[in-house]
Amino acid sequence: MGRLVPAVTRALDVMELFLEGDGTLSAPDITRKLGLPRTTVHELVTTLAARSYLVQVPEQPGRFRLGVRTYQLGSRYAEQLDLAAEGQQVAREVAETCDETVHVAILEDLDVIYIAKVDSIHAVRMVSAAGRRLPAHCTSVGKMLLASLPADELDARLDEEGELVAMTHNSITDHDALRSALTEIRERGIAHEHRESNPDVSCVAAPVRDSAGRVVAALSISVPMIRWNEEREAELAELAAKGARDLSLRLGHRGGGR
Repeated sequence: MGRLVPAVTRALDVMELFLEGDGTLSAPDITRKLGLPRTTVHELVTTLAARSYLVQVPEQPGRFRLGVRTYQLGSRYAEQLDLAAEGQQVAREVAETCDETVHVAILEDLDVIYIAKVDSIHAVRMVSAAGRRLPAHCTSVGKMLLASLPADELDARLDEEGELVAMTHNSITDHDALRSALTEIRERGIAHEHRESNPDVSCVAAPVRDSAGRVVAALSISVPMIRWNEEREAELAELAAKGARDLSLRLGHRGGGR
């Protein structure tokens, strides 16, 4: 790789400052934050404004915000995003860290569909496949996604479903019990499943958000019970949360959410 170009680096440093606070800055603000000479900042801001990467804030002389060109670039980036492909890459990185099976799934009605999967390297592991559909309430990814729905949407989906099917003796089949579990998941930000879809497997899952902060998927780590204990559960919950954050960043998420 070639060397970094200082002028380009400084210009990008300037633009990235606008990701913080209320998104508006003056030249003195930029000078103070980056520790650059005033003349350098003036030249950078003038150049970025001339190319529509920055624009002056109406009725606030001397203050700037990101311009339309940054929106156009961001929109083109978003158009090229592939949740399944990005999910597969992050799932692979997580699996390499924990040596367990990692899934990324989306919600459809009251089912989850696995869109990415990386297998554990262990001989004893969870058997599944990308494209598989399971009842959401029986899986950690599904419960994470259900917990992320607006209350009225969750009510509508559960009212249409009727009886909740059981995949194992541990599956939740009562609506009130499911709602209670989802409330706990919202508070913790992590979903757990203990032998609810497979009698020999437990899982943890975390939410994946898009650029608007919406939960669009969930990432889970599945472990056979022979390798499962409280210490391992806590460790994998932290790893699942990190993996979900990494995937969210790939989708353009910058923090917060709804």
